[in-house]
Amino acid sequence: MKNKLLMIMLIILVSITLIGVIAVVVFNQLASGDEEGEEEAVELSVEEIAEATVSIPEVTTNINGNNFARVTVSIQTDSKEAAEELTQLEFMVKDILIGELSEMSKTDLEGSAGKDAFKEIIKNRVNEFMHEGEVLQVYTTDIVVQ
Repeated sequence: MKNKLLMIMLIILVSITLIGVIAVVVFNQLASGDEEGEEEAVELSVEEIAEATVSIPEVTTNINGNNFARVTVSIQTDSKEAAEELTQLEFMVKDILIGELSEMSKTDLEGSAGKDAFKEIIKNRVNEFMHEGEVLQVYTTDIVVQ
């Protein structure tokens, strides 16, 4: 009787352990499948990137101190529709560029860290007024600081 009870408990314990292992494996497979899907959705083709990118003409303005900055940027959005909206609102982007540059000094724009901070500020400010999507990246295509 004791032997039979011990055998039943052992079978139940092994079954529960096996079910737990299977559940963990299935959960991990589903979780890794979702991450791969997200990565694929983010990747855009070269044509899609080109369609979703807007080039902003050169902006020249005084910056803090007796210096000036001349900058040209291209802004990558998440869709063609967002790029069309941004093209129509180019004057607002230029205003943001002028406003942000005028508050910066020559040392603020030196080095890659300064330029990266400037691009991040522009990205965040432009995203504030976008309705049809969002800015993914700001590229500095030309910059002169004197």
